[in-house]
Amino acid sequence: MTVIKGKNVVIKEGTIIGDNVVIEDDVYIDYNCIIRDNVTIKKGTTIGAQCILGEFQMDFYNNRDEHIPHPLIIGESSIIRSGTIIYGDTTIGDYFQTGHRATIREHTKIGNHVNVGTLSDIQGYCDIGNYVKMHSNVHIGQKSVIEDFVWIFPYVVLTNDPTPPSGELVGVTVKSFSIIATGSIIMPGLTIEGDSLVAAGAVVTKNVNKEDVVAGVPGKPISNICNIKNHVTGEPAYPWRYHFDRGMPWENSDYETWEKAQK
Repeated sequence: MTVIKGKNVVIKEGTIIGDNVVIEDDVYIDYNCIIRDNVTIKKGTTIGAQCILGEFQMDFYNNRDEHIPHPLIIGESSIIRSGTIIYGDTTIGDYFQTGHRATIREHTKIGNHVNVGTLSDIQGYCDIGNYVKMHSNVHIGQKSVIEDFVWIFPYVVLTNDPTPPSGELVGVTVKSFSIIATGSIIMPGLTIEGDSLVAAGAVVTKNVNKEDVVAGVPGKPISNICNIKNHVTGEPAYPWRYHFDRGMPWENSDYETWEKAQK
């Protein structure tokens, strides 16, 4: 077993660690975790109890070779809560968080400051940007693309099979600053353009245009987001980045100031 371990690393009882594992400084691994081969856990990260990192893929079940290389990288200052399973061939950025018992399958790329809620399921071969917030019980089908600053609320499903069951999968694309509200279903291959809002319970069967509000079954455009008011204050609610900053890089400032500083 080859393990490179940094300073101030805590590994609790019952944890099993494979070969070619890198555990950087100030990492905490709770009880009864399995860290398989070729996993890198970057500094300041906390792994909750009974997590599996670098989980086996189908090639293991075909020949039971435990040492086929499927690297997993988990970024700095991440929090992986108890019961989470993350497969190999996956790269995750800094300040990542999961709820409990989340599943992230192979060939997934995740940016920085991403949250994946309890019991959510990312089915692999997905590309997820920065500052994406997924709540509990979200299902992300294979080949989905989710750009930066997207909100996905509980029980949302991004589908990917236009003629189920088939092997011809086409993922959903969700562009930056979009919101997909609770219980929505997005049909395969569709694009949700930026700054749009899919209302709760919508079944989206057509592409959603920029700044559209789509509602109903099947989903239809009902408004422009700029017409929606905050139900408490009565003030404009969208585009949300001008009115909301918690957990965002422009927190305690404003979006326009932050955006100018990026140029």
